[in-house]
Amino acid sequence: MVDPRANKLLADLKKNLPAINLASELNQIIESGNKNVYDMLSDVGQKLFFPKGILSQSAEAKQKAHRLNATIGIAKEGGETMCFSSVADSMGPISPNESLTYAPSFGLPDLRRVWRESLFQKNPSLEGKTIGMPVVTCGITHAISIFAEVWLNPGDVVIVPEMMWGNYNMILGVRKNVRLSHYELFSENRGFNVDAFAKKVREEAATQKKISVLLNFPQNPSGYTLTESEGQEVVRILSDVASAGTQVLAVLDDAYFGLFYEDHIMKESLFARLCDVHPNLLAIKLDGATKENYVWGLRVGFITYGCPADGDQNAFYEAIEKKTAGCVRGNISNASHLGQSVVLRSMQSDSYVAEKQEKFGILLKRFLKMKTVLFGKKGKTYAKAWDVYPFNSGYFMCLKLKTVDAETLRVHLLDKYGVGLISMGKTDLRIAFSCIEETDVPELFDIIFSGVADLKNSSK
Repeated sequence: MVDPRANKLLADLKKNLPAINLASELNQIIESGNKNVYDMLSDVGQKLFFPKGILSQSAEAKQKAHRLNATIGIAKEGGETMCFSSVADSMGPISPNESLTYAPSFGLPDLRRVWRESLFQKNPSLEGKTIGMPVVTCGITHAISIFAEVWLNPGDVVIVPEMMWGNYNMILGVRKNVRLSHYELFSENRGFNVDAFAKKVREEAATQKKISVLLNFPQNPSGYTLTESEGQEVVRILSDVASAGTQVLAVLDDAYFGLFYEDHIMKESLFARLCDVHPNLLAIKLDGATKENYVWGLRVGFITYGCPADGDQNAFYEAIEKKTAGCVRGNISNASHLGQSVVLRSMQSDSYVAEKQEKFGILLKRFLKMKTVLFGKKGKTYAKAWDVYPFNSGYFMCLKLKTVDAETLRVHLLDKYGVGLISMGKTDLRIAFSCIEETDVPELFDIIFSGVADLKNSSK
């Protein structure tokens, strides 16, 4: 007699066979191109695929169904996308077809192409190198979450600095249950702590087959970007570990890319230096229009891959991108069509470069004012209350308080002076100069200093 459970197992297998075959096809392409990259995939990543089914049938119908097309899961009226007039009126020149319909899970093809072209323009070291086509995500937070789903298993290690964006812990530690391994961000000479970074990477590589290293420059919360020499050291350290046999996922969170305010710092992403160094190292660039193009609420981010591969590199990258887009499909379906269309139109406009330079100039002036105030005439007075962490880029800078508790000061400044800052731990305050007018910078630090004096006097 046949066990009913065996019949059910066979039925389930037959039911899931198309999906298993699709995932297997992608796995074979990735494995033949670079087995190390295939091995780096998470358990979920190895099972991921981009579904054909309804999506492929709708795409085929879009090309051939010249009479009637009843495949699309949207409403139409008079041959056009159905919508409220109140919604259409809010779109301005962007038609409902460019905003209200579903976008591909990969992202709009033209936007992916334009963004990829911009990567080569912004990162000269990419010249002559082969990288993948960006997959669109719903902002960089979503990109980090998709990275974790495709590449990380619970218990995997991700190396991050002690001073980091708090959402990394929520996305990776809490939701994905990976182990965050920390190193001290700054050294005593007030630069990137290369020695601490190298020690942590080698320590984890000694016990792990695969490590992930999450690098965020310009950094949140410190506002620090590596110098050229520091960047070269990071590349050397990761290359050496990969050459010694450890599989390395080098993840570049480039959320604040381009906001570089000093001459001696790196002006391109580490992705450009890491994307071809060794078959054991997969570089993953997470970036987006969010901060680069000042469109925070549009939620348009990207994931781009770079790694040496044998054979047909285009097929290799396309297979990884299909898994990534499949993850997006199974997560949010697709990023906002409207958001993507707005970003694409902006990047293709004649005024784009000038507009970007204008906004950069505004932030640069605020940065320079911060430096002048903190290290000018009042610098010695302020030094009694705090040390200034190194900062040279991005949106933020941080103070290390010497005599009062950071959270106590934050609340006091809010209650007495109406000034809002972010406290981090016992001693650190984060200041977002991105949202402070240049003319308000001197007053801001005078108020913070007064707040410190208030708390010291009240404790006597």
